[in-house]
Amino acid sequence: MRLLLVEDDAELGRRLGERLRDAGFAVDLARTAAEASAWPELERMDAVVLDLGLPDGDGMDLLHGWRAARISCPILILTARGSWQEKVDGLNAGADDFVVKPVRFEELLARLHALMRRRSDERDPWIEAGGLRLDPLTGSVTHDGVAIRLSKQEFRLLHLFMRRRGQMLSQAQILEHLYELESEREFNTVEVLVGRVRRKIGPGLIETRRGFGYRFAP
Repeated sequence: MRLLLVEDDAELGRRLGERLRDAGFAVDLARTAAEASAWPELERMDAVVLDLGLPDGDGMDLLHGWRAARISCPILILTARGSWQEKVDGLNAGADDFVVKPVRFEELLARLHALMRRRSDERDPWIEAGGLRLDPLTGSVTHDGVAIRLSKQEFRLLHLFMRRRGQMLSQAQILEHLYELESEREFNTVEVLVGRVRRKIGPGLIETRRGFGYRFAP
């Protein structure tokens, strides 16, 4: 499950991103309206969590722009603004849910899962390539119908590769995606993790190009 978190508070973004990743989401973080507006492949996101108070603009303008551009992915507003008028305006502008800070993480997670269930009714939630089938909603992976057991980080890595099939991903890009804390980011970690995933899914699916990175190319 791929999620874009639009949040300018660095500490809140870090903590919320960590908890969402622990819950099985692949989380990308945008800290400004400009960054969120230019985000690539937004339509392929499973959901967007949108703060309204951004340093360079109003999240409501982002919401209007996305819906005008026919971006249909679920959008959950998470904001400190809590008046009934702002809730009505947000929902009328195309938000799928409106949550006021502070909120218990368990409630936020339940609301996101509800949005995911709605979206999965409209499209197949799984990704298939190279004989692999990965279901972000259940956290399961099969290869030619046989279940594969992956750790949480192995699942995140394979999810990233399959979402970006055919794209060359550098070690820095992979580290940025898998690890929020700078202290956890070591390039040899990527090599070890890729090696473990490659052994479990079989040879020939993950290509290594020295000096460039890795590519999932079934």
